[in-house]
Amino acid sequence: MIIELIKESEIQEVCNMVVRACKYSDFAKFYPSQYFYCTYDEIKMKMDNGHFYVVKDNGKIIGCGGIAAYWDSITESWIHTIFVAPEYQRKGVGRKIVEFLENDEYAKRANRIEIHSAMSAIPFYRKLGYEHKNGQLIYADGHFDLEKFV
Repeated sequence: MIIELIKESEIQEVCNMVVRACKYSDFAKFYPSQYFYCTYDEIKMKMDNGHFYVVKDNGKIIGCGGIAAYWDSITESWIHTIFVAPEYQRKGVGRKIVEFLENDEYAKRANRIEIHSAMSAIPFYRKLGYEHKNGQLIYADGHFDLEKFV
């Protein structure tokens, strides 16, 4: 298994994996199907405005995640778009993605990292040291805000 920066030619494969991950995971228990989408333009924008990585197993994309400055801050960063293909979930891939992103230069320069989490992923992020932003359960745009001070 390797983690590397995404290539533009891989964006559609990432989008397909994200939609599958939404449909066939705990995410589907909490969100209606209108949330099961990923667009080429969305991933391209994230790729162009930060670091967006793919996880590959034998050349197949099995996960993804990105990190960028939080609202152009040099002391805060934002981890986003963490998804793992359904057949690889609960095998440590998500943890490896987050740990990898926490060692990226955007994380190293930050004193706070924020994650916008789906309801189903809150326990996962809390195990990794993220807590509800400002100690409150904040829900916005279909996600819950969590943070970690580093």
